[in-house]
Amino acid sequence: MPDSSDEQRTHWEAVYRTKAATETSWYQPVLQRSLELIQATSVGPGAAILDVGGGASTLVDHLLAAGFTDVTVLDIASTALGQARVRLGAKAACVQWIAADITTWQPTRRYVVWHDRAVFHFLVDPALRARYLGSLRAALAPGGHVVIATFGPEGPTRCSGLDVQRYSTETLSAVLGSAFRLMRSQLEEHVTPAGKRQQFLYCWWRSEL
Repeated sequence: MPDSSDEQRTHWEAVYRTKAATETSWYQPVLQRSLELIQATSVGPGAAILDVGGGASTLVDHLLAAGFTDVTVLDIASTALGQARVRLGAKAACVQWIAADITTWQPTRRYVVWHDRAVFHFLVDPALRARYLGSLRAALAPGGHVVIATFGPEGPTRCSGLDVQRYSTETLSAVLGSAFRLMRSQLEEHVTPAGKRQQFLYCWWRSEL
């Protein structure tokens, strides 16, 4: 029997092999809210940034354009990472690419900024959430920043054929725990490429560990 990582990898590889990145429901040409929150941390251009579930997202393009020089993109689907590398062309060599399941990944370095848009809400199993948080704590530098975007209280209950967990600022902060100080939160109405509206919640915390 395949384990959960194998099942998740198979699912997401199929998504990116059957859809263009611009057709996925979470696609945004510019991740404006994410960029604003990362910039708000005031970290320097050499700060290590990890984009969890970055896949084919354009966030990496805009981080490089903003002058950040230490960017890592992690995704369970190597196909998604491949699409981003092709899009970036020669600039892809400036990025670290990791094909891994965040719930089983073992980091080998620390990051000043942990960014995740639309991964955490897929972890409906408490055990998987706990493993995700274990990876986060192992990877985040002392005093580092966490930016996570999930479906908000009025967001969808399913996405890409999977159940999801919706969050409020309070419930998401409670999951992270008291060692993370909330700096900012905001809701955004995301319009999918198909024209559907989805409520997203963006939160930024600073680690007090």
